[in-house]
Amino acid sequence: MALPDAPAERHAAVARGFGRLVAQTPDWSAPAPVDGWTARDVVGHLVGWFPPFLASGGVELPAGPSVDDDPLAAWQHHTDAVQRALEHRGDEPFTHPRAGTHRLADAVDRFYTADVFMHSWDLARAGGQDAGLDEDFAAQLLAGMRPIEQVLRDSGQYGPAVPVPDDAPVVDRLMGFVGRDPAWRPAVGGTP
Repeated sequence: MALPDAPAERHAAVARGFGRLVAQTPDWSAPAPVDGWTARDVVGHLVGWFPPFLASGGVELPAGPSVDDDPLAAWQHHTDAVQRALEHRGDEPFTHPRAGTHRLADAVDRFYTADVFMHSWDLARAGGQDAGLDEDFAAQLLAGMRPIEQVLRDSGQYGPAVPVPDDAPVVDRLMGFVGRDPAWRPAVGGTP
């Protein structure tokens, strides 16, 4: 099923999918595809980086439960706050010192919803689940990232690309582009 184009609706759909993965994660200490991260770290990353990003542009999200104490409650509180901001303030201008000026809804869509989408793959792999990622949105993200690849690599936010065949599924190509090995699985008996 294709994701909606409207930023608030797309965030709701992507966040709901991530929330399903959070609710079904069996082991929060399980390794994730990001080197040195666990399943809990994936949730912690999303709950941790975005409030300061918004705050630097004048949008404050209310603090919620700790990911260390309860990843599901922390995620639900956080995603509900982001959704409320989108629904009530999405058309407002948002100026971030490094990301420029956008409508708030567009900034959330471009910088955050895409991140939740890609980290859904990480959490799914850590928990042995199917991420269920939308192929059209994956293709859209990949097409948008390729022309700015060097900028992305230089940012330090993406690892080296992992070679993936041109005819691989688009989600695998996207994950390879952002530095994930699409064949990655959690270690069994000490070997990934």
